[in-house]
Amino acid sequence: MVTNRRTTLGFGALALLSTLSACSTRPPLPEAGGWHGVRLPGKAPTRYQRAFHEGRWAVEAVADRSVSLWRQRLDLPPDRLGEVSFSWWAPAVVKGASVTDPGRDDAVARVVFGFDGDRSRLSARVRAQFELAQLLTGEEPPYATLMYVYDSEAAVDTLVTSARSERIRKWVLDSGSEGLGRWRDHRRDIAADFETAFGEAPGPLRSVAFMTDGDNTQQQVQAWYGAVSV
Repeated sequence: MVTNRRTTLGFGALALLSTLSACSTRPPLPEAGGWHGVRLPGKAPTRYQRAFHEGRWAVEAVADRSVSLWRQRLDLPPDRLGEVSFSWWAPAVVKGASVTDPGRDDAVARVVFGFDGDRSRLSARVRAQFELAQLLTGEEPPYATLMYVYDSEAAVDTLVTSARSERIRKWVLDSGSEGLGRWRDHRRDIAADFETAFGEAPGPLRSVAFMTDGDNTQQQVQAWYGAVSV
């Protein structure tokens, strides 16, 4: 549950524990805090598990030609949206992959935010897509999805509209080999990013998820995710 503007989600102790990286004794394992796996129809799932990595408690993601999300549900109103922070650690990018190409759309790391909104504004085509998605998955898709991505090729700050749904926008924060082998910490004004991406003010924030995938390029992929704060 989000109880204030700067809440560390689920792994409530992660932000504090990350400051102990210089200590020789590993700190205790924090509680999972409501995170759960979300499978995609017809796809093998990525494996997510808690692990201690490079001085931080984290979520390890291992994709073996697979894709799924590790998600926590939220209920954060628009007037509470401000800066979000998150981090990822990648040993390698997905060779030949790019979020700019639907056929090669795999990424070593993504942090995915799902928003609610006024669904009456959606086109008939999008509403039909949402109805089909709900039929296949058993749940209604977010009104809008903003994902931050570590991409293999696309330039940093590239903003991509998904070829599969105009209600999904992908923002590249890291690219190529430069950020590999170390923690990459990111802070974003999520309300401002949403307005840039969608051309409208955000509605309530309903979920946050991690996503590491190698299903399109049929590769094995690994990453670690640190705490998320909103």
